[in-house]
Amino acid sequence: MSRSSSATDASSPRARQAGATLIVGLVLLLVLTVVGVSGMNMATMEITMAGNTQFQQDAFQAAEDAIDIAIGRRDYTTGDVPRTVPALGDPDYDRWSETSYLCSTPVPRGGFSFDEFAAFHFETVASGRGPRGAPATHVQGFYVVAQSLPVAGGC
Repeated sequence: MSRSSSATDASSPRARQAGATLIVGLVLLLVLTVVGVSGMNMATMEITMAGNTQFQQDAFQAAEDAIDIAIGRRDYTTGDVPRTVPALGDPDYDRWSETSYLCSTPVPRGGFSFDEFAAFHFETVASGRGPRGAPATHVQGFYVVAQSLPVAGGC
């Protein structure tokens, strides 16, 4: 009894698995491709988020700079017209502010004559803009102790 080699090969376990390795390999390759693409999308999104945070910080610092300029100039008055720090006109990094007089109050007791000095209260509203239009707005109040005005506007 002799068997033919082709009949033996077709009924062997190895012959029945022909191509299964290829299918398993392709499925694993597909899974790894999906994981890789997902990882790249996540990394790109994280880079964008980090950039947006940086741009927000740039806008925050620009608004703080406008407040520093407004207070540092000492160009404020008790009049009705607010004093401004004009915008730079830069589309990516810009800042501006407006300082307004609010009112005056007596200086707290301690070392001053009662009606000789007053605390003049001001408020500066500043805005900053960073790249991609990132906005920031800050409000800073401050007061200046100076000689009292004949007609003081109380708070």
